[in-house]
Amino acid sequence: MKVSNPLIIDLSFMFFGSFSKTLLVQRFGEIDVVLVRLIESLIKVPDPPILPFFKPVDYVEVLAQIHKELESCPPHERTNLYLLQFQVFKGLGDIKLMRRSLRLAWLNASTVHEQLVFGAWLKYEKRGEELISDLLSSCGKCSKEFELIDIGSELPSEVNTSYTDGAMINQKTNVSGMVSFKIGDEKIMCDRQKMATLSPPFRSMLNGCFLESVSEDIDLSKNDISPMGMKVISEFSSTGILPDLPTNLLLEIMMFSSKFCCENLKDSCDRKLAKSVSSRNDAVELMEYALEENCPVLAASCLQVFLQELPDSLNDERVVDLLTSVDRLHRSIMVGPSSFSLYCLLSQVAMDLDAGSDKSALFLEQLVDCTENSQQKMVAYHMLGCVKLLKKEYDEAQRFFDVALTEGHVYSVIGLTRIGQIKGEKLESFKKLSSVISNYTPLGWMYQERSLYCENNVKIWEDLEKATELDPTLTYPYMYRAASLIKKQNVQDSLAEINKILGFKLAVECLELRFCFYLVLEDYQSAICDVQAILTICPEYRMFEGRVPATQFQTLVREHVPNWTTADYWLQLYDRWSAVDDIGSLSVIYQMLESETAKGVLYFRQSLLLLRLNCPEAAMRSLQLARQHASSEHERLVYEGWILYDTGHCDEGLKKAEESINLNRSFEAFFLKAYALADSSQDPTCSSTVVALLQDALKCPSDRLRKGQALNNLGSVYVDSGKLDLAADCYINALKIRHTRAHQGLARVHYLKNDKPAAYEEMTKLIENARNNASAYEKRSEYCEREQTKIDLEMVTHLDPLRVYPYRYRAAVLMDNHKEKEAIAELSRAIAFKADMHLLHLRAAFHEHIGDVSGAMRDCRAALSFDPNHQEMLELRSRVNSQEP
Repeated sequence: MKVSNPLIIDLSFMFFGSFSKTLLVQRFGEIDVVLVRLIESLIKVPDPPILPFFKPVDYVEVLAQIHKELESCPPHERTNLYLLQFQVFKGLGDIKLMRRSLRLAWLNASTVHEQLVFGAWLKYEKRGEELISDLLSSCGKCSKEFELIDIGSELPSEVNTSYTDGAMINQKTNVSGMVSFKIGDEKIMCDRQKMATLSPPFRSMLNGCFLESVSEDIDLSKNDISPMGMKVISEFSSTGILPDLPTNLLLEIMMFSSKFCCENLKDSCDRKLAKSVSSRNDAVELMEYALEENCPVLAASCLQVFLQELPDSLNDERVVDLLTSVDRLHRSIMVGPSSFSLYCLLSQVAMDLDAGSDKSALFLEQLVDCTENSQQKMVAYHMLGCVKLLKKEYDEAQRFFDVALTEGHVYSVIGLTRIGQIKGEKLESFKKLSSVISNYTPLGWMYQERSLYCENNVKIWEDLEKATELDPTLTYPYMYRAASLIKKQNVQDSLAEINKILGFKLAVECLELRFCFYLVLEDYQSAICDVQAILTICPEYRMFEGRVPATQFQTLVREHVPNWTTADYWLQLYDRWSAVDDIGSLSVIYQMLESETAKGVLYFRQSLLLLRLNCPEAAMRSLQLARQHASSEHERLVYEGWILYDTGHCDEGLKKAEESINLNRSFEAFFLKAYALADSSQDPTCSSTVVALLQDALKCPSDRLRKGQALNNLGSVYVDSGKLDLAADCYINALKIRHTRAHQGLARVHYLKNDKPAAYEEMTKLIENARNNASAYEKRSEYCEREQTKIDLEMVTHLDPLRVYPYRYRAAVLMDNHKEKEAIAELSRAIAFKADMHLLHLRAAFHEHIGDVSGAMRDCRAALSFDPNHQEMLELRSRVNSQEP
């Protein structure tokens, strides 16, 4: 086979050296060695990462226990429980629930330090969302979690002033009521008795048995206080008020007050200094004084500055040195009893910046030192083990993983087995994983990890098949199988394998692998779709172990695909949108953004696709870019409305839509208002308003893509109102302009008209036309006889194992057939890899049905961790609770 593929030579030149392309071909000859070498070089599947998260074997049990403790614990213990809940959700990868747990920790904070830490943590988690806060402010609504705390007013004084009330009067009649303190050449006159009330040392000095008690002149020159400072102290002894002073003078007085135990004076200095902290430089300079002189208000104020500026403040070595060199006493001064929470946050930020850095290790060492119970130890020691492994400090890493495993974090065995492999103990690693599989409920990650230590390909494939069976969301097994097949030149089988997971989980590493397969097939059009989808999701992505920017491959492949005109772009977008080919649509929009001037609407469409592909962060980024590139004020207001709506601020989104309509009656403004109103209003009479809004939208200029969506939505409103003929007209008109999803609405109309065969046929058309059709199979299953329903739902699970309905249906059928154990097993199979409240709700009901009260209560509590206000769950929990002994 000759090397006829020019792109392969370009890529080979990129990866194999700096010699000329001609010499490259001469070196490898005219056989396809270049291609083989390239495949071997590029298609490498790295070992699955060891996740530095809390990953209990039974997350349901842990969530249930947390919820149980939250119901009965004292208020001051709640934040730590919400933090643990956050760590469970982080291990499950649910960003929405993570943020909710952090917010609950913040709302339930019982100390100012907890408010400070969790408020900053929420801000860090929502970094990049400052725009949302600004938009809320423009609507008259503020986000309190981003506000700075006035530490001085929130942190009460703990000064003991009992000695001031009983200040002993000097009984020596010949002693003057005034005393002068000499400092250098100056004398400062003070009221003896008022000075005596400042502290026990001054009381003893001025009224006790010391020589100074009968002296009218006392020399304080060697006590590091200036005349100006002493005058302020004298005034404070009389008034109890400290005026506004320069920072250096406040520091001087504070250190003097500390030396002479003047607690009231010191507390006043502490609070005055805290108000002067306005920048990171201030905080760095003053934190050392705060810790050394035991000034909690100042220390907390300095800490607040560091936390508010995360992650940037952790790029400042002065800040890192301060925060990683503190001991237990200094931590207590700085953050009270919230040390573990603080160093959880700091460790996370440091690891996000560079998980393998000394900085990350130092913060985690502080975290380990803050641990107080088994759960905290599991989290801290596992994370530190992960960092030490990245730093190739294997003995240290092994020690920390050992502690985490001993405390009960079974997932930490992965760290031990990887280190065993590095040390040449592959068989021991295999045995450790086998022991875990035998002693615990097997999970997908256990088999995935053991596959790394198998001796032959048959065993590797068996373990990876088992891993996929137990947890189909793990990407490594698909990638390994696909890469193995490509090396055997089974390119189509490789594509089929990687397409399985890309059908329900858009993982950029899987897109990258498929990109390679398309290069081998010389299918450059498909290859450029994948690389442009990667760049849409992660604009800075680097391919092939970080060696080459994805943009470079996009440029290289672009030379081998035809150029399109503007008309071509729109035709291609219509074709892909109609085929429900979301990745293909992303690629077309990516190319259009390179040439089109009206970028706002394109970024908006991009955001819609990314939401559909479950990429919420990338979708929000695109929506913000749409706002930046809006061509008019009314268009900008629409995108602002969508930003607010998508972040849960529906009323504010509606206001933006109304503002836009007042400026210009546009399709998108009416559509936004109708969509938000339909979603938020509980009033059934609002459907007529929604209909009117959608009709107004359809009268405005727009393209067929959006008009199809509007017609589809209008049809749904008519169906809900019982106006089936009007709904059918909407869906038919939507289909005429190739809005393929309208088949689903039309099928529903047929079903409601008691024409089940027509509904089935309509959904079959959607299945045939849609590129991503798991949801279509799921919907069609509602219009089948039982056997076909089972077949359709098996297909749904095959195409998208994350869809919950098929498991619930199969479990319900088994329950109807009195196969209770099998029904519960069906739900448990999904719950193991899909944290879902509805699955837990149904399993709890099944447990109740068979009399397993403890199992039912466990599932109820775990489900309420997902939604504490779910009414049906609360009713079930109450019913089960009454049955507990």
